Amino acid sequence: MNTEITVYVDGSPRRLTIDTRTTLLDALRERLGLTSPKKGCDHGQCGACTVLSGGRRVLSCLILAVTQDGAKVVTAEGLAAEVGTAGGERADGDLHPVQQAFIDCDALQCGYCTPGQVVSAVGMLDEFARGWPSAATRGTGAPRLDCAEVAERMSGNLCRCAAYANIVPAVLQAAAASTGPASGAEVAR
Repeated sequence: MNTEITVYVDGSPRRLTIDTRTTLLDALRERLGLTSPKKGCDHGQCGACTVLSGGRRVLSCLILAVTQDGAKVVTAEGLAAEVGTAGGERADGDLHPVQQAFIDCDALQCGYCTPGQVVSAVGMLDEFARGWPSAATRGTGAPRLDCAEVAERMSGNLCRCAAYANIVPAVLQAAAASTGPASGAEVAR
């Protein structure tokens, strides 16, 4: 059965007529031509398909596109568009701080998992800024972003090339470059 939906992808409304069984990943890649969300495992185990939906990170291979009718979906391609000046405009070539940190820290090898890693890092830094604890959070106070905390929060994203040694410092660099966590949580270097 086909249905029509409108999804706001990377800031643009996109109207689609899709089979109700179509995943968000397949709609993004096959119908809209976006290549950053990757089909790695197609079972929600690798994180290569991670996108933001309503500001939360989701595995697009596990979500039906029909559930995203009216949703704001951000892919790695759209992260740079969200970075703007005080007037809201963006200069060509501006990267999201997480994207820049991945480049600065050489946090990629083959690059296949990188878009999912970057989007997941953006989502997890927002979760951290909100004071959401993880399994690695110690105590009951505001979490402290250290290597163990980043590794735990990013554990749903796999890198077959083992670039983890540079991914964790990239996430810490991006966190330190941000304007500061909303919850008062601190970043440990």
